[in-house]
Amino acid sequence: MEGRLDFVQARQLLLERVGPVGEGEEELSRCAGRILARDVWARESVPAFDRSPYDGYAVCSADTKGAGKDSPVTLEVREEVPAGGVPGGPLAPGQAVKVATGAPIPPGADGVVMFERTSFTRERVTLFAPVKPGENIVRGGEDVKAGALLARRGQLIDPGLAGTLAAQGITRPALFRVPKIALLSTGSELVEGEETPGPGMIRNANRYTLQAAIEAQGCEVVYCGIAPDRAGDIRELLERALEECDGVVTTGGVSVGDWDLTPAAMEQAGVRLLFQGVDLKPGMACAYGMAGDKPVCALSGNPASAMTNFYAITMPALRKLAGWREPVPGEIDLKLPQGFGRSSRATRLLRGKLSLEGGQACIRLPAGQGNVMLSSAIGCDAMAIVPAGSGPVPPGAVLKGFLL
Repeated sequence: MEGRLDFVQARQLLLERVGPVGEGEEELSRCAGRILARDVWARESVPAFDRSPYDGYAVCSADTKGAGKDSPVTLEVREEVPAGGVPGGPLAPGQAVKVATGAPIPPGADGVVMFERTSFTRERVTLFAPVKPGENIVRGGEDVKAGALLARRGQLIDPGLAGTLAAQGITRPALFRVPKIALLSTGSELVEGEETPGPGMIRNANRYTLQAAIEAQGCEVVYCGIAPDRAGDIRELLERALEECDGVVTTGGVSVGDWDLTPAAMEQAGVRLLFQGVDLKPGMACAYGMAGDKPVCALSGNPASAMTNFYAITMPALRKLAGWREPVPGEIDLKLPQGFGRSSRATRLLRGKLSLEGGQACIRLPAGQGNVMLSSAIGCDAMAIVPAGSGPVPPGAVLKGFLL
């Protein structure tokens, strides 16, 4: 087991030992938020043919030279081609073809004029301005060319990718399997959320907080319950969790008190500890290990501490289990308009709400940043990184940070 690490070192140590849990196929209609397991290449060009972006008339630009308000050009309307139709043949000089939006461009035509810029009858169309070669034509392959790389292994399927796959006829893409993550809590003071706590007891809010956070990474949560502060009980839950799931997240029992028994229970369950505690505030108390290829992420029972550590270290590991190509959130510059008035011996992560002010990405901090403050995390979508050894952060300072 390593000694005390900063969160970046700890994160990398864990990521080096984690990999995707497997792959299979799924119906595209159920693929939103899933991760591609293989590179995808375009089978065909999109669109497959030159087409009109408007309702109008396809013409040969040479026939429209000199057209103006005082010198209109009138062409014969040869036929009408609806979307899904096929032109009857090449365009002859002096002819136009009425086309609907999405209709193929007939051979010989090299421009389209919109209806509203013409005067027309069933047999004739009159133009009052010339048409440039290529004007108002969507070229075949303008969106996607056959053979192009569409998406890489490890890419999240968002609406744009889902539609692009469908346009290629790829309706059962290869995906990484959704990891099953066991979630369990420790603490003799805990009762479930629906129960009324007795004297000295509290509801297990961490279960719901972490379940929402884990599912947001594309994982399925299997809740395993609450273990009292006894190493044997914690070990039993861990063993059951490791049998059923691809990874485990726990809360509670990871500090240095007499009742902090989770690390010992992890080892009893066959987990090889990688590190215990990180140089991070909040979120210093934690224990991470591996049971074979399954990560076990033991977080603090203090809500804000647990969530800060989760986003810093656990989240990238879960994303890698799910197959994400880039599991670590990219860093961005974040301005702190109101600053932060405390010094930071260890690296400190400040949660807040992202805003755009004067063209600069800013993070607005809630009033409470303490270990036990959970409600102040409502709506937070970014974290700013205060380097270890920093003094108070002055208003307007710019820090590195990442999005949640």
